[in-house]
Amino acid sequence: MAIASDMPKPVFRLGMLIYDTRYRTITIQVIVLLLTLIFAGWLVDNVRSNLALKGKDIDFSFLFRRAGYDIGQTLIPYNNDMTHARAAVVGLLNTLVVAVIGCILSTILGVVLGVLRLSKNWIVARLVMVYVELFRNIPLLLWIILVYVVLSETRPQPKDFKIVDGAAAAQMNLWNSIAITNRGTNIPAPLLDRPLPSPDWLPISASALAVIVLIIGSVLVNRLILRRAKVVQEATGLRPTTWWQSLAVLFVPTAGLLMVMGFHLDYPVLTGFNFKGGLNVAHAFTALTLALTLYYASVTAEIVRSGIQAVSRGQSEASYALGLRPGRTMNLVVLPQALRVIIPPMISQWLSLTKDTSLGIAVSYLDLRGTLGGITLNQTGRELECMLLMMLIYLIISLIISAVANAYNASVKLKER
Repeated sequence: MAIASDMPKPVFRLGMLIYDTRYRTITIQVIVLLLTLIFAGWLVDNVRSNLALKGKDIDFSFLFRRAGYDIGQTLIPYNNDMTHARAAVVGLLNTLVVAVIGCILSTILGVVLGVLRLSKNWIVARLVMVYVELFRNIPLLLWIILVYVVLSETRPQPKDFKIVDGAAAAQMNLWNSIAITNRGTNIPAPLLDRPLPSPDWLPISASALAVIVLIIGSVLVNRLILRRAKVVQEATGLRPTTWWQSLAVLFVPTAGLLMVMGFHLDYPVLTGFNFKGGLNVAHAFTALTLALTLYYASVTAEIVRSGIQAVSRGQSEASYALGLRPGRTMNLVVLPQALRVIIPPMISQWLSLTKDTSLGIAVSYLDLRGTLGGITLNQTGRELECMLLMMLIYLIISLIISAVANAYNASVKLKER
């Protein structure tokens, strides 16, 4: 009786790296990777050789030398005796504050305009269309310069707020708490009578850090409350009342901490030929933030409009048949589905807005581009090092924004069963 022998195992041959489809893709990837590494090595060596011929080398020690220049608007303590690294951190924070405010405001305004763009009211829809076409088709740099010129040239001088013969040529706004002059916007400044002690190594005050941590903790606790309410609603059909719990969790701890630290506002007061006290917000910051908000809101409006129109009309008709009003239909039915279409292009807009903060150099706003890529670069002559650091920082910021937005996008996408 014949016994069938086992099938012989295939013997690996070098030719299989090219002709066998199981190995061909790996071979191509390895070759491309090696060529890329060789090209990168040649490029780095070529740069080092050219720098050596000019008597230069790649050196980042300039970051720890005295900066020697002032920055008008800072979020952390800074003076001209500090290092270039400290100036770069100040510029980075100035970039981030404009980017965060611009992303939030442009998104909110853009969503509202995108919904109004689809309004059945002819006048409202056409007014929004005019706004979108006007801001979207004019370069952002021109809007920044225009807003800056309007604020600088049309606002009164500080001396115009002085009362002469029982009257003043200019008046402060919001119950004499805000003064907009040609030099800047003076607003009340938050002060603490009993701040928390801050160690020297901490880049920001311990009081501000404590408030930030407390706010983040309150938001996380509020999410747990809302998640528990959703579980109860799915189990019983009745959603428990949580609005008072959310208000208490979000505001009471922070308000209590501020009261303990003696929080109060320092209002600007006209003294001599200028305002004293309060906080002076430079027109460069205002112009950059406002222009970014208005410009990217017009782009966001079109993204939102297209996302809403991507949702089937049958969804709205079904919600109307169930007795839902148009506002509730938009909030509960249309927008949650439209977000799956809106979020991916919105990520690109947030990234573009963050990078476009560098246009603030046109109005002398000292952000990362104005400090590390401007004054520091000119003083030290380290063009390559400054550009590499700026590219790395912008890359990290963009990757963080993309990761957070993609995580949210993954949480709202349809779950297959």
